[in-house]
Amino acid sequence: MADEPWDPYARGCPSRELLDRIGDKWSVLLLGELADQQPHRFAALRDRIEGISEKMLTQTLRFLEQDGLVSRRAFAQIPPRVEYQLTPLGLTLCDVLNSLRDWSTTHADEVMAARKRYTQARAAGTSA
Repeated sequence: MADEPWDPYARGCPSRELLDRIGDKWSVLLLGELADQQPHRFAALRDRIEGISEKMLTQTLRFLEQDGLVSRRAFAQIPPRVEYQLTPLGLTLCDVLNSLRDWSTTHADEVMAARKRYTQARAAGTSA
């Protein structure tokens, strides 16, 4: 444990950067996909997570590897093969991410209805 307290509400605190990193939509989706503890190839991750570009997938995987959440294993073969897997540290996020995923799928209808009410109220010039 660090000697100093981490405070994500304080400007410049590394925990704020970490929260931003693991809270990013692509990070959440990648960590969730890797949660099965099986190695995943780059192309399989790209195909599974619709809408992610190869550039963003590469960047996000590098950041997660840099933070010690994902491991990268390259095989010396032709064509080259690279696999990604959660590290023990990355596995500690699984319960939290599963809870977020479950919350979002359970309450999506309610949120969509609230957005619709908000938009309609704004258009009518009233408050929701």
